[in-house]
Amino acid sequence: MKPLAEDSRLAALRAWLASLPAGAALALDTLRPASDDASFRRYFRVDSIAAGAPSLVAMDAPPPMEDCRPFVHAARVFAAAGVSVPAVHAADLERGFLLLDDLGTATYLSRLAPASADALYRDAIEALLALQSASRPNVFPDYDRTLLERELRLYPDWYLARHLGIEPDAAMRATLDEAFERLLANNLAQAGVFVHRDYHSRNLMVLDGAGNPGILDFQDAVYGPATYDLVSLLRDAYVEWPEETQIDWAVRYWEGARRRGLPVAADFAGFYRDFEWMGLQRQLKVLGIFARLHHRDGKDRYLADLPRVLGYALRAARRYGEFDRLARLMEDAERAAGRTGAERAAGYTF
Repeated sequence: MKPLAEDSRLAALRAWLASLPAGAALALDTLRPASDDASFRRYFRVDSIAAGAPSLVAMDAPPPMEDCRPFVHAARVFAAAGVSVPAVHAADLERGFLLLDDLGTATYLSRLAPASADALYRDAIEALLALQSASRPNVFPDYDRTLLERELRLYPDWYLARHLGIEPDAAMRATLDEAFERLLANNLAQAGVFVHRDYHSRNLMVLDGAGNPGILDFQDAVYGPATYDLVSLLRDAYVEWPEETQIDWAVRYWEGARRRGLPVAADFAGFYRDFEWMGLQRQLKVLGIFARLHHRDGKDRYLADLPRVLGYALRAARRYGEFDRLARLMEDAERAAGRTGAERAAGYTF
């Protein structure tokens, strides 16, 4: 990030904040970086001039790379579902500026520990169930075949070819195509709900009271498979839990979903298979995204999380006979690139 004094977008953001009716209540000299993310968006925290008044967060989402409209729309829909999201206090959609509630600095990732995890994950599961219970079609774009397949193609294009230096040949392409078709058939057969798409420990904020968690980064929301956000949560790219613990939380979600009449499989065995196959789609996508963030965008910090995501993907692929060829392809690619890959380990089926 450029120094703040040299940043033309920041200067424009500061001028916009000063022009707002709310700007008179903001201590603009306190404007400072709050966070950035894997996109072109940046976030800045700004204090109030009133003692004890909460700070706010200003989003800089530069067009044409980013569009604030989906964020504003999703914030409205999610809030109506009863989950905690930042309110939008002001917006300049043409220039890509928003002024938002500040949900604090305590991410789930920063607070997760063996003693606190169960309570935090139960809260996150309840919030997810509330969000999904408000689902209806034609509110968000469909998580359709085109989008799901485009995500899968990130694995051969960015992880295999660019990151490992292995350009897939015709035989590898055939294996990938076969596996992708199986995944897509399963994913598209799952009934639709509202899908956050990145419901994980860096986008969930620890809040006091019944509103926990605060939910961020929801601008890419779609209408799609019911297991997707649970996979994001329980097979998080940034933190890993023993599979027994994942299953316990998955059962709690599944039981809650059944009580609410959400469209999940009637038996847990079928649900868990859907969960794992949806997870394999997401993990292949994430391998490609993290490789792209490194090679195209110069964001190296995601490289440390690649082994965890690869481990999830390999364990799922090895567990189902339908993906034997995919698992061998992935193992061979890791060996050819001089990497050991994930160790084989026993796992659970039902």
